[in-house]
Formats: sequence, C-alpha cells, structure tokens
Amino acid sequence: MSFRKRNVGLSSSVNRTGDQASSQKDFKDASIKQLPGVRPSPVDGRPTTSTGAQSFDDLLGGHAGLALGNSVLIEENGTTDFAGALLRYYAAEGVVQGHKVHVVGVPEQWGRELPGVVGTSTREGEKDVGGIADKEKMKIAWRYERLGEFGAGARAPITPNRNPNISSQETPEPTTPATFCHSFDLTKRLTIPQESAINFISISHNENPSTSPYTPILTSLSNVLTSTPQQTIHRLILPTLLSPALYPPHSSNPTHLLPFLHSLRSLLRTHSTRLTTLLTLPLSLHPRSTGLVCWIEQLCDGVVELSPFPYHIVDLEPPSSGVGKTEEKLQGMVRVHRLPVLSEKGCGSGGGDDLAFSLSRKRFIIKPYSLPPMDGDSEAQRGEAEGGKVNVDVDF
Repeated sequence: MSFRKRNVGLSSSVNRTGDQASSQKDFKDASIKQLPGVRPSPVDGRPTTSTGAQSFDDLLGGHAGLALGNSVLIEENGTTDFAGALLRYYAAEGVVQGHKVHVVGVPEQWGRELPGVVGTSTREGEKDVGGIADKEKMKIAWRYERLGEFGAGARAPITPNRNPNISSQETPEPTTPATFCHSFDLTKRLTIPQESAINFISISHNENPSTSPYTPILTSLSNVLTSTPQQTIHRLILPTLLSPALYPPHSSNPTHLLPFLHSLRSLLRTHSTRLTTLLTLPLSLHPRSTGLVCWIEQLCDGVVELSPFPYHIVDLEPPSSGVGKTEEKLQGMVRVHRLPVLSEKGCGSGGGDDLAFSLSRKRFIIKPYSLPPMDGDSEAQRGEAEGGKVNVDVDF
C-alpha cells in the first residue's frame, strides 16, 4: 500500500489552480471600466445613473438612480413646470458627468438655462460633502471619520506586505469615489464645454398627416448611438410630449406615436448599458383617462405623476418641525404608478406613504406627507415645536 507525501500536490490541483488563474484573468478582461456617473445598483448590481435629484433617485425602485436601458414618464397636472425642472436637473447632471445629452423639440436657448453646479447632492438633513463636513470631523477616533460615506464599508482590509521587493511606501493610496449626483442652483447657469455639446433634435412639421413627425428623432438617435464608442452614456429628453407648442397637430395620431414609442423602447433594450430616457406629459391636455395616455404609460418603464397644490394651500406656512429648524414648503403630491425596475426581492415598490415634493432654489425634495395639527389642538402644536413629544398627565 503506497502513501502520497504531504508536500506533493495532486495533478488535478495544478489544473485547478491554472483554471482558477485563467478564470480570474478572464474576469479582469471582461470587467467594464468604471464609467463617470455610473455605479452598480445596491439591489441587484445593474448599472445606474443619477437623474440629478437625490430624492428622485431614491424613489426609483431602491436602485439609488435610474437603471440604464429604462425610461421614466413624468406626468404633471396644471400649468406649472415642476417636471421641466426635473428635466433640467437630468440634463445638467449628464453634461457634468460627460454624457451625451439629446433634447427633442426645444430651441438651443433651453440648454443655456441649465442650472449651475454648487456641490455634491446630499439627502435632506445631511451636510454638503467637501464643505462643512471637512471642517467638523469626528474627534472620537480617526477610524470613524469616513463612517457613513458611500463606498467606505466596501473597502478591503489592509493586509501586511509579504513581498520584500515592494516597500510600503509604493502601495497605492485608496482613491475617493467619484461624485454620482451633484447639487445644482436654479438661479445660476451651467457652462457647457465644447466636448459635451447638447444635441438638439428638431421635430418634423410636415403638414402631410401621413408623414410621421418622429422619424427624424429615431434616425438621429440611431446614428449617434452607432457612431459613438460603447463607453459613451446617452440621455434622451422629450419635454412636454404632444404639446401643441412643439408638436404638429397630427403628432397625437396613434399610428405615429405608438410605433415611435415601440421603436424607442427597442433602442433602450438594444443599448441597455448606454441609454436612458426621461419624458414629460401635460395631463391638462391629455388626461390619464384617455386610451392614448394609457398606451403611453404601458410603453414606458416608469410612470410618476406630479400634482401641484392650489396656490392658496402653497401660500400657507407649514409649522416648524423642531427648535430653530423650518421645513420647506410642500408644493404638491407625488404618485408613483409604476417603477422602472422591480427586483426579484420585491423591494422598491414605492411604499404606502403619501409622498409630496418641494422645489427650492438648490434642490428638489420628495418626502412623506403628513397633515399639520389643527388650530385648536394646542398640545399637538406645542409637541410639534418641541420635536414631537408632549407630556400628558393621565388621571386614573
């Protein structure tokens, strides 16, 4: 009976290590270089990009952004233009990240009115990264300085240097993660570089009803997608779809509109890692009860409705939620009819809370909506001012 020495490996182990090394090499070769403005989803790892508004990113199915290869339809009631502000955030974020932005139907003056960058976007109640946060670091321990930052927990632990030929001074320092979502100021203007020029696509105003006005849009978009490198991210913007100010009268004909949306969805699926789309639709001209709008919603991956409050409700000053802290005025309700991507885990269903939005000079906020206390309820008003706690004496 023969025994194998302990220091002699099996022949299959050599092949196994060779296969493992080749598989790691193939994985490195197949890995895609991190693109600017793109990061994996925390839900399922699919690539996502920011819409330029942190609250709107958090609303999209828990993916912390808009998944590539998807479209979102933003519907708005009334004569306001809150959806137009979201489109400007979306376009400005694409210009800052170096993406190729395509805008349909509007003049070039629309691109000159994009908001300017003022910093990194943060959630409500958080401080701006790079500003006050650098001055007020935690004094407890040095290891907690980066606690809570995106990507801080994913950093690998430091391992001792076992190679004597490489000194510890030559080890590369960890790089800070790139900015995913910026903060913009609507009162400032964005400087657009020459290499990030916006592509304005005109709409055909041919009076012939049998000619589709959407053909130039598909032709221009297809040519740009095929002529640009595979690493280029594209953003398509369609403001105020079917508006009489931009589209000809026969543009609402289903024989023209529905094939266009089908072709656009085909482009999104074909270029699922390069293209995203944002559309807006005025419900005052085309209500949701019509069959055409129902088909438009079916052909879009996500549907979000903005319902602004009447002016007499917006003018009311909301109560403060804490001592020395005043909430921003809520300007309307948000209804999520469909999300772009639903994961297999079932998360990102939009939640059951009533959502409201607020647009200020520097940010677009979406948060749960709750009614203020009644005028006669003095205890509730006092508790709202003291942080929501009221001491009540109970007699037995």
